[in-house]
Amino acid sequence: MPRSPENSGSTTGLQASPPRPLTAEPSFLYFLVARTVSVFGNGLARVALAFGVLSLPGSTPGQLSLVLACQAIPQVCFILIGGVVADRVRRSRLILAAEYTAGIAFTFLAVLITAESAPLVLLCFLAAVAGTASALLYPAMDGLIPQLVPEDSLQRANSALRTGSNTANLVGLAAAGAIVGFFGAGWALALNALTFFASGLLMHKVPVAPRPRRATSGWQDLREGQREFMSRQWLWVLTAQYALVMAAVNATVGVLGPLRFQDSGGAQTWSALVGAQAVGSIVGAALGARFRPRRPLLIASLAALPAALPMALLAARAPAWLTIAAMFFTGLSISVYGVLWSTTLQHKIPEESLSRVSSYDWFGSLSLASLGLLVAGPAAEATSLATTLTVCSLSVVLATALSISFPQVRTLPPGRDHERPRRNP
Repeated sequence: MPRSPENSGSTTGLQASPPRPLTAEPSFLYFLVARTVSVFGNGLARVALAFGVLSLPGSTPGQLSLVLACQAIPQVCFILIGGVVADRVRRSRLILAAEYTAGIAFTFLAVLITAESAPLVLLCFLAAVAGTASALLYPAMDGLIPQLVPEDSLQRANSALRTGSNTANLVGLAAAGAIVGFFGAGWALALNALTFFASGLLMHKVPVAPRPRRATSGWQDLREGQREFMSRQWLWVLTAQYALVMAAVNATVGVLGPLRFQDSGGAQTWSALVGAQAVGSIVGAALGARFRPRRPLLIASLAALPAALPMALLAARAPAWLTIAAMFFTGLSISVYGVLWSTTLQHKIPEESLSRVSSYDWFGSLSLASLGLLVAGPAAEATSLATTLTVCSLSVVLATALSISFPQVRTLPPGRDHERPRRNP
């Protein structure tokens, strides 16, 4: 994305000596590989689970929607609890347990789908178990990174994680089609289960010191996390902005985009668009390591704005090549946003409450993302596809304009606001 006056020239925190390379942090490298392997499996599952359920005798699209909903709803319901738990226990052990739990759930899913004997109730239960594991994993993951790398390496670490995850997701999605086509959805789900177990084994190599025993109850911890979240204007403003942006993006990518090319262009054209966004996200994550703006949240907020462009182009039925370019830039800019946002959270939020604060961010994003998928189809039927895409585009523009109207978003400097505890050796 273009440089602005806020980030041209100087950077904050100039070092007398170069920072330690990430390769000198073995615990982080194990974590990086574990996340990359796990996200590759998630890419497989996004395709394999859908085709696996639809391949069962007597299955219907409604049953597929029910299974996917049973996976998504626990993520929203338990994400705040996941944040409380992650601030009370060793985060690396919690991630390990979540990976093994997901691995067990997908092992049973693979067996049932391969055998073509899968009661709907059991499929829904296993999907819910996998969704609950994700709710425990996400806040723990966000809080673990500052325990693994020095403060001056946080932005590079976040960039490396997003680059690895975005690449693995793209490869997983591409491989899923071939594996499902040649071997069947059950075998693809079995490979996904193996990636979870492999990630769990790698997490055994990530040592993190025990957390101090807390005298407060889980309910008190939850309220304390809420106070930490609401006491910072920039935090809840950008969380709200990103939630609205991702609702529009999910509605477009999940429902409205495929509808646009249903009669002209087909799946091949839409796959090219989604692929361009995925490639852009990889490039953006890599650029995020080098991007050091003096006003990181202002740049992060503005980085969400390009997401409105492909929605407007789809509404206007613009040429496919132009929309592909817009999708690439959208993926790039949202990844830059993610790196700046994660690094700011880790600098500004005390480590002992970081997972709880992160869980509120996840809660907003997951809730509205699911809502966007839910209402996109009916809205397009009630009005028109072009109108719904235009509303999505305008909602991104409006959410961004509102976010930068808040003083803390425009002026918050980089760097930490609190004493950081000693990192694990």
